Amino acid sequence: MKNCLLALLLAVLTACQVNPVTGERNLQFYDSDWEQQIGASMYAPMRQSQGGDFKLDADLTQYVQSVGQRLAQQARRKDELQYEFRVLNDSTPNAWALPGGKIAINRGLLTELDSEAELAAVLGHEIVHADAAHGARAQSKGMLTQIGAIAGMVLIDSKVDSSAGKQAAAIIPAIGAQLINTKYGRDAERESDYYGMQYMSEAGYNPQGAVELQETFVRLSEGRPDDWLSGLFASHPPSRERVELNRETAAALPEGGDRGEQRYQQATRYLREVKPAYDAYDAALKLAGEEKYDESRAELVKAMKIEPREALFHALDGDLHAEAKNTRRAFQAFDRAVDRDPEFFYHLLRRGHLALDLGRKADARADLQASIDLLPTARGHYLLGNLDRDDGELESARAHYEQAAQSDSETGAKAERELILMDISNEPGKYVATGPAVDNYGRVYCLLGNRTRVNLSGIQLNTAFVDDQGSVRRDRQSFSGVLEAGQQDRMATAWSTSNSSDLGQKVQCEVAAARVVD
Repeated sequence: MKNCLLALLLAVLTACQVNPVTGERNLQFYDSDWEQQIGASMYAPMRQSQGGDFKLDADLTQYVQSVGQRLAQQARRKDELQYEFRVLNDSTPNAWALPGGKIAINRGLLTELDSEAELAAVLGHEIVHADAAHGARAQSKGMLTQIGAIAGMVLIDSKVDSSAGKQAAAIIPAIGAQLINTKYGRDAERESDYYGMQYMSEAGYNPQGAVELQETFVRLSEGRPDDWLSGLFASHPPSRERVELNRETAAALPEGGDRGEQRYQQATRYLREVKPAYDAYDAALKLAGEEKYDESRAELVKAMKIEPREALFHALDGDLHAEAKNTRRAFQAFDRAVDRDPEFFYHLLRRGHLALDLGRKADARADLQASIDLLPTARGHYLLGNLDRDDGELESARAHYEQAAQSDSETGAKAERELILMDISNEPGKYVATGPAVDNYGRVYCLLGNRTRVNLSGIQLNTAFVDDQGSVRRDRQSFSGVLEAGQQDRMATAWSTSNSSDLGQKVQCEVAAARVVD
């Protein structure tokens, strides 16, 4: 144990690195290679999971990239990290940075800003998060917390499988979601505000834009519902304190600098023109979620009249037709969505699902595969598993079901059911945990635990018992009724004992059969 603690202490000491932005020593297990690898691998799926790239105004994306690169030239690790900037097709006022310099800003935040200096304040803040390795530092602190938990988990030695295997299999998307939703500590936020303003000034921008940005955030956050604050303001909470700190920082920096109001207004002109369309679309989505489908369609019609090229609008049109059981019209709507944006996973996923409902299996397979190539989803893998199962490709079906079963969702449960149906006749003990028990009267029981998310019945046990005289007795018993998903129960045997010590050596409960409840 002492050696383990010394090794951990040594790891912590060697993990303290000099922060290239602040010059301070910080705890960090993850190096630059990790930052760049995780950022590069997570950038595309994280963008897909948040609306995909905004495609209708390529000039806007180029503009944001030019502002971002102007600031990135001031980054302390500009020759080490590959900075990249994208605009996402999402109305939530949000921006985030992955390790390695992969940065995204939503169109919903761009419409709240008034100048290029404010945009520079947002991007400069996110650049510092990457430049100062705040994401890697947050992961390093989490790693220390997990060391004890992992050791404890090994000691528990539970008969029922833990979900650790499934969690490990989903570690990459989990890390990506965690990194972009990290609620940074106050120190990290202050660093990003302070040094982001330094970068702004060095790039020739007026740092007063950062003061105005925080004032805008405070104003916007007042009286807003909690769900509106789920974006930028949840991970980067605004406050009067931050406004005053930014004002102090600006006062200490050189006066003047580029504000770029007209340039920003020109660059975002189209986005502001079509904002009513996205407002109507967001209202339509909300109404659809409340099952007010006629009202939802009325709002969607408004959106489509303003901007008929937006693929998201056609996708919602398809979902509304699908809800009305009009599969063919739903397919046609998603066909239009794919035509307008063939690089967003949801359009391909839904068109593939509808193609399957229409009996077009080859088209369905192509769309579903393209969808999971963009963003692996439980639904995509589950439907591909069904296709492979029906074609007799059982190993491929199993691989898809295993991916889908990682999801804690209805689709994940369906995939798990398919896996169990494939295996349970040969390996029933894989899905039903067993163990011996004895009550206060000496009666012997077999404990049963359903390891799965589906109900099981027809459970039969081969049991064996070494009685108090040392004779071995054997029996085959059936559990009557249903063992529900995740539940435990017990089954009485015909035996009793006056000595409950070493019960695990005296009683054997082996699952001989089980089946999935229809």
